[in-house]
Amino acid sequence: MEKIWLKSYPPGMPTDVDTSQYRSLVQLLEESFHKYADRNAYVCMDKFLTYADVDAYSKRLGAWLQSTGLKPGARVAIMMPNVLQYPIAIAAILRAGYTVVNVNPLYTPRELEHQLNDSGAEAIFILENFATTLEQVLGKTQIKHIVVGSMGEMLGGLKGMLVNFVVRSVKKLVPAFSLPNAVRFKDALSQGGAMKLTPVERQYNDPAFLQYTGGTTGVSKGATLTHQNIVANLLQSEAWSHPALGGSSEQVVIVCALPLYHIFALTCCAMWGTRVGALNILIPNPRDIGGFVKELAKYKFNMFPAVNTLYNALLNHPEFAKLDFSGLKICNGGGMAVQQAVNDRWLKATGVSIIEGYGLSETSPVATCNRADNKEFTGTIGLPVPSTDIAILDDDGNEVPLGTAGEIAIRGPQVMSGYWNRPDETAKVMTADGYFKSGDVGVMDANGFVKIVDRKKDMILVSGFNVYPNELEGVIAAHPGVLECAAIGVPDEHSGEAVKVFVVRKDPNLTQEALMAYCKEQFTGYKKPKYIEFREELPKTNVGKILRRMLRDEPVGEKKKAA
Repeated sequence: MEKIWLKSYPPGMPTDVDTSQYRSLVQLLEESFHKYADRNAYVCMDKFLTYADVDAYSKRLGAWLQSTGLKPGARVAIMMPNVLQYPIAIAAILRAGYTVVNVNPLYTPRELEHQLNDSGAEAIFILENFATTLEQVLGKTQIKHIVVGSMGEMLGGLKGMLVNFVVRSVKKLVPAFSLPNAVRFKDALSQGGAMKLTPVERQYNDPAFLQYTGGTTGVSKGATLTHQNIVANLLQSEAWSHPALGGSSEQVVIVCALPLYHIFALTCCAMWGTRVGALNILIPNPRDIGGFVKELAKYKFNMFPAVNTLYNALLNHPEFAKLDFSGLKICNGGGMAVQQAVNDRWLKATGVSIIEGYGLSETSPVATCNRADNKEFTGTIGLPVPSTDIAILDDDGNEVPLGTAGEIAIRGPQVMSGYWNRPDETAKVMTADGYFKSGDVGVMDANGFVKIVDRKKDMILVSGFNVYPNELEGVIAAHPGVLECAAIGVPDEHSGEAVKVFVVRKDPNLTQEALMAYCKEQFTGYKKPKYIEFREELPKTNVGKILRRMLRDEPVGEKKKAA
C-alpha cells in the first residue's frame, strides 16, 4: 500500500536505513567497543564495566569458547538475569562465530529441556542460582560445555565475596547442584586470556540470535534473527530516537530493568545502547520495587523502556516520586498495551509521556512506534519505523480499507528469516510477498497511525459481537480503586461467551457492585462484564505481561456474577 505514514514523520526522519555499511552485527559492536572504549557501558550493584572492558572480556571468553571445538554457527545458550556476565557472554558468542540462544532463567526443567533441544544448543552460560534446573535435564540435551557464573564474581574483591555469601548462605538463593564438568565464568575468562580469538566471518543472513516466543500462543518457537535483522533494527531505532535525544554528545543513560533474555531489552537496551555508546543500568530483580527505586536514586537517567505493569508498580511506590527526573527524555512502552490511566500518572510524576511502540520477537522487535518527540498519549502504537511496511489484512490475506480492523502484517529488514527448523510454522505466518502476519488485530488511520484492537485469539465473541480485552482493561484500570485487571471470555449458554474480569484492588473497599456500576456507565451492554473476580495478584510473564491464557485455562469453578 501507499506509505501514508511518511507524511506523519518528524522533519528530517529518513524513510529508509542503509544496512549495507556493516557486514555483520559483530562489526557494529566492535566499532562501538573501540569508539567508546573509555566510556562506562554497564553498571550493576555499583560495579562499572567500560566498553574497553567488554571488548577485552568478550575476546577472552570468545577464545575460550573456540577452544572447546564448537563449530561456527553452533548455538550457545545464556540463562541469566541482568548481571554483568550477560553482555560479555553475548559479545563473546557472536565474536566467536556462534549463535546466541536467550533463555528465561526462571524456566521449569520441562521448558528448559524443550528450548535447549529445539535450538540444538551445545554450550550454556548459566547463573548458579538456576544450575539445579539444568542438572535435572542435562542428560536429555546436547549440552557439552557449561559455564557457571555467580552474582558476586564480577564485582571484585571483598564486595564480590560478600554478595556471594549473602546470596548463597543468607538468602539461600542457590539450591544445591552437581554439574561435574562445568567451568566457572571467571576461570573461563582466565583461561581465555592465554588464548587468541580467531575472527570468524559471519554473513548478513547468518543467525545471530534464536529468540524464543513467549509460548503464550502455543509451543515456544525460535525466531531466527540474523545479523542483518538486528543491525537494521538498531539503525531504525537510532534514527527514531534522534528527535528526542538530539545531537547531544552527552552519554545516554538507560534503565535496563527488562530482562536481557527478552527481545525488548536485548535490542532496545543492550544492543542499541552499544550502538550509541550508552550506559546501561542493569537491574537483576525489578520485582523488588523498593530496591529498584533505591538503585534509580543513584543515577540521572535519560531513557526508560518498560511495560505498563512495571510503570504502574513504580508509580505506586511512595519513594518513586522523589527521584530526579530532570534528565529523562524517552520512556518506551511495549510488550503490552500502555493504559492511559498509567500514562497520565507517569506524565504527572516524571514530566515525560510514555511513547508506545510495537514489535515482536519475530521483528527484532521494533516495527512501529509513536514519535519520540511526542508529548501526549495517542492510544496508538504509532507509525511504521523507517524501511518498514505495515499492511492490515483480512482473513484471506487481502488489504482492508483504511479504518477497518484486520491482522497487522509487517515487512522490513528486521523481520526474522523464519522459525528455527520449523518451515511449516514459518509458512503459516509469512505471506508470498514477505509480510509477517503478527496475529494482532489492528486499524490504521489516514495519517498512518496504527491502533491495536487485540490479539485474534484473545477476542471475546458475545452474541456475535466482537469484544476486545484491551479496551475493557484500559477503561477499568482507569477506575481509582483498581490497581490491575485482565479480561477474558468464558463460556455462556445464552451469548456463547461472556466477559469475565479479574481485578487487583488498589482500594480494599472497592466492591463488585461499585465496579459494575462504573462499567455500566462506560460500556455498551454486550461489552459489560458479566463476572468480576477480585484477586491478590494476576499471573504475569517475567517481563510483566499479564497472562490472560493462564486465567482462561483455570478450572471452571464457581463464577462470581457481577450483575
